[in-house]
Amino acid sequence: MARKPRFNLPGIPQHVIQRGNNRAPCFFTDTDYRFYLDHLRRASEKTDCMIHAYVLMTNHVHLLVTPARALGVSDMMQSLGRRYVRYINQTYERTGTLWEGRYRASLVDSERYVLVCYRYIELNPVRAGMTQSAGEYHWSSHRATALGALDGVITAHDAYLCLGENDEARQRAYQALFDHQRNNRELDEIRSALNQELVLGSERFKDEIDLMVSRQVRPGIPGRPKLPDGLSGEY
Repeated sequence: MARKPRFNLPGIPQHVIQRGNNRAPCFFTDTDYRFYLDHLRRASEKTDCMIHAYVLMTNHVHLLVTPARALGVSDMMQSLGRRYVRYINQTYERTGTLWEGRYRASLVDSERYVLVCYRYIELNPVRAGMTQSAGEYHWSSHRATALGALDGVITAHDAYLCLGENDEARQRAYQALFDHQRNNRELDEIRSALNQELVLGSERFKDEIDLMVSRQVRPGIPGRPKLPDGLSGEY
C-alpha cells in the first residue's frame, strides 16, 4: 500500500507519534530520556518547529508540534531519529532499526482540539497505569504546563496562553482540565485521526484542509480526484 503524503502545512499543529519497532522499548535509562529531549530541543529549533506538549513513554513518543515551514516536522523527526538511533546503537552495542517505520501524524484544529491533545498526550502515563496523576511522570511536558517548571523544549500554544492573563492563572486553568473525567469519544477521535494520519477537528476545519491538500482528510472519504478539463463530475 502506498504511503499517504504528509500534511505539510505551516502554522497548523500536528499530533505526532513514533513507536519502537514491534513495540519494543526505545528508552532504557534516565540518560536516554535526557538525550532525546536535548536533541528534540535542538532539532526543533533548527527546523523552525514549536513543541507544545510531549510525553516519552518506554516504547513510544507523543509530540504536539507546530511547524513554521512546510517540511519542518519531517525534517525535525528525521534529524532527531537519526541522532537518537545512532546514540542508542553505540551506547548499547546494538544494530538494526529502533523505530517502527515512519512516524504518524494528524493535523489538529487549533480552535477546538489543541488543549484536548495537550491533555491526551500528558495523560498517557496515567492511562498506561504507570502513575496515578500526570504530574508524577518525569518525562512529559506536564510539570511545565501545569506546575510552572522550567522546560527548554516547549513553547506555549496560543490556546494555552489564552487560559489566563499570567502564568499562575494559566496553570490553574490548565490543571482544571485534568479534573474532568476522560471522554471516551474524544479518545477514539484522537486515536482514529492519528492512526489513520487524518485530521482532528470540526467539520468546518476539515473542509478547510480539504481545499488545501489533495489527500484524504476524513475516515473513509478520500478527496475527489481531479477530472480532465471539459469533463463533469455529474453522471
